[in-house]
Amino acid sequence: MEVLQGDITQIKVDAIVNAANTTLLGGGGVDGAIHRAAGPALLHACRELHGCDTGKAKVTKGYLLPARYIIHTPGPIWKGGDFNEGKLLSSCYQSCLVLADKFHCQTLAFPSISTGVYHFPLIQAVHIAVKTIIEYLQKESKLRKVFLICFDEKTWKAYKWEISGWLDQTE
Repeated sequence: MEVLQGDITQIKVDAIVNAANTTLLGGGGVDGAIHRAAGPALLHACRELHGCDTGKAKVTKGYLLPARYIIHTPGPIWKGGDFNEGKLLSSCYQSCLVLADKFHCQTLAFPSISTGVYHFPLIQAVHIAVKTIIEYLQKESKLRKVFLICFDEKTWKAYKWEISGWLDQTE
């Protein structure tokens, strides 16, 4: 697992994850950036998917992106923590990892799901993301490398800190 700060639309991997809304028709933040960079064919493909439930995932081609696939997952909107937000967020990561394996991906890049306009608390979201990914990768998986792509330095530092804690536990 590697943590990078940058633009997920520029990452050359087998698949990138889109932190989508449930319509899959584009929006702000990462979702909007991915739709703009992938080109108009992505919107057409997403229309044919007829949306996606929070915590689930669906796949499209990468179109104009350097990634072969885009795995779209609607993250949970933070409502205070009493509405299964943590389980739904974990399910987002799990669903994406399963689809990446199903499509024979060896490399996968995630953004920080739900920590932007959906207001999921960063430290809690980072812990859920890293824990879910590590536990999945410890099972049999075709994935060789997972990237965590952070838009800003604060998020990058949170992921680096969380991963270092997991590394300390394995030594």
